[in-house]
Amino acid sequence: MSLPAPERTDFTVDGHPTAVWVHSSGSTARPVLMVHGFRGDHHGMDLMAGAIRDRDVIVGDLPGFGLTPPLSAGLSLDSYCDHLVGLIAEVASRWQAAPIVLGHSFGSILVAHMAARRPATVGELILINPITTPALEGSAKVLTALTRLYYNLGAQLPETIGHQLLANPIIVRAMSEVMATTSDRGLRRYIHDQHARHFSTFSDRDSLAAAFEVSVAHTVTEVAGDLRMPMLVIAGDKDAIAPIPATREFASELACAQFVELSGVGHLVHYERPEEAASAIMGFCRGRE
Repeated sequence: MSLPAPERTDFTVDGHPTAVWVHSSGSTARPVLMVHGFRGDHHGMDLMAGAIRDRDVIVGDLPGFGLTPPLSAGLSLDSYCDHLVGLIAEVASRWQAAPIVLGHSFGSILVAHMAARRPATVGELILINPITTPALEGSAKVLTALTRLYYNLGAQLPETIGHQLLANPIIVRAMSEVMATTSDRGLRRYIHDQHARHFSTFSDRDSLAAAFEVSVAHTVTEVAGDLRMPMLVIAGDKDAIAPIPATREFASELACAQFVELSGVGHLVHYERPEEAASAIMGFCRGRE
């Protein structure tokens, strides 16, 4: 599958080195800043970012993933929010315009909480496959408990064995199979290859476990009442990680939101329906220059 070729540029965000990739469009329109999901890195956003042709798209590796080292303060919701505030300021300075902020999955938790805490920092917000259901409650709580055990065990075992467990290709493939909903064989191969290549580029076991705890302890619904900026929410009706009924309810309660529901797709909108997602994003952004 042919991909756009983003250009790497390194930022320093509040003294912290941050690996960033830019999908350049040649446009002077306000850029989009994308925040990826748990265990992923900037590669996961490539298809969707490349399909946005009317403005630049900036995608960084979150601290603890890809080529961005963990934060010295540790990986917590507070530290991630602080980092994102600094990243937004750095983008605004370089592009001479405040970015339109987007978060996918785990990234949706981070950008929503950051926006609720610092609303002046975020003029608009885009959430894709937002985490709307508490992982520690409901029908998924047993699976979540087992997954938590998996990450904790990986952090506690001797380093070599622990890393091998967390990066085990069979387990990574099982995760990929659960998330993929497409019946297109070529696309499924691409998704599995992307996860095999990039789902284990975490910095270290402790950071991975800390980020996982953030991912299961919080949702976007916790701060729904504080999200009063214009928003776009994109979700798939087959999402097993963030069930669509909860996402519909979340979107309906937002102060100023557009909701796009894609049929026949689950948690991997950015892989399985990137063109449709990009079209919705461009339409949302056009009136907000």
